[in-house]
Amino acid sequence: MHYLFLIAAFNAIFFALLLFQKKMAKHDKILFWWLIYLGFYTGVYGLFSHKLFTDHHLLSASFVSLLMLHGPFLYLYIYSLIQQNFRLTTKKLLHFLPFLLFNLYIFIASLFPEVSAGIRLDHVEHSYKPPFLFNLFLTLTVLSGPVYFVSSIRLFKKLDINIFDNFSSDVNVNLSWLRKLVYSFGIIWTILMIIATIHHIFHLFSLTFCTDGISLSLSVFVILIGYFGLKQKEIFSQEVIEEKTAYVTVDKKKEKYAGIVMSEEEWVDCAEKIKNHVETEKAYLNPDLSLPQLAETLDIPTHHLSRVINDQFGVNFFNFVNKYRVEEVKTKINDPKFQNLSILGIAYESGFNSKSAFNRVFKQIEGMTPSEYKNRTPHRQS
Repeated sequence: MHYLFLIAAFNAIFFALLLFQKKMAKHDKILFWWLIYLGFYTGVYGLFSHKLFTDHHLLSASFVSLLMLHGPFLYLYIYSLIQQNFRLTTKKLLHFLPFLLFNLYIFIASLFPEVSAGIRLDHVEHSYKPPFLFNLFLTLTVLSGPVYFVSSIRLFKKLDINIFDNFSSDVNVNLSWLRKLVYSFGIIWTILMIIATIHHIFHLFSLTFCTDGISLSLSVFVILIGYFGLKQKEIFSQEVIEEKTAYVTVDKKKEKYAGIVMSEEEWVDCAEKIKNHVETEKAYLNPDLSLPQLAETLDIPTHHLSRVINDQFGVNFFNFVNKYRVEEVKTKINDPKFQNLSILGIAYESGFNSKSAFNRVFKQIEGMTPSEYKNRTPHRQS
């Protein structure tokens, strides 16, 4: 078992070194330190767990406090991916404060033998009861994981909104690999923490069972987060996602939009400009079309373009573009010139870049699958 922890530690350091060798984006920097932490934790556990929890009760408590870092690292990593202008401000660093306070408490407690004697995890019979603050910090450690997993899921919902408002395809930007990790390990982690709590309160299960389970789950997480995280690119590196303030520019054409106060006629004219360009130039055939790209082409501020699409067409950017793609697919299905292409081939010719996304979007808009539509549609003969 301990060899697995050492392998996981080696993988964490190895992936961190690979990250260090490339030009790191903001999310890569967080992942780098996250991997260093995970490598240290699993490595120390693999080497010293047989003595740590029995011979060094204060060090073992400090070691357990490291579990309070896992949630903040996860949360900040996802946050750095979905927010363009992410910075590690003092406010964000406060997520690590409970860990620091826990260790400050352990350090102060070490100066008072009657207090430090009660700080144990192995439940060896002794005359000192666990101090209240120690139990409080253990409770916070247990709650830290589930709380941050829930917070991370909320970030994914924010990501979904940003994707639909700014992209015409969610391929490679929806963080599906990270979502699966968060959901699966969130459940596993919560279960393990409940078991650890039962052990600490009722002395059920063994300490080794609890610590091995937690460390083993971290070991698997290390390998997966390192492998997929190494390949993860910035999602919104060129996109303005959360800009809510007025757009200020010296460009006279954009200046009239700066205050967001436009007449009904101006809104209609802007909508007509968007519609004419998309239909005439068939901009939707670009599978990577994004809101900022279209805004730059039309010389319209990004947030104004988004509002016009929402207000005048009643849809978000994702659905606005994909409705045109679906219509293009329907047209080509009925065009004899495209009868030699499969439905998927037609989808790729129409701006889609994923089979699953095509099937999902087509059924959402048309209420039937592409195959059902083709079978129900009489085709023209050449």
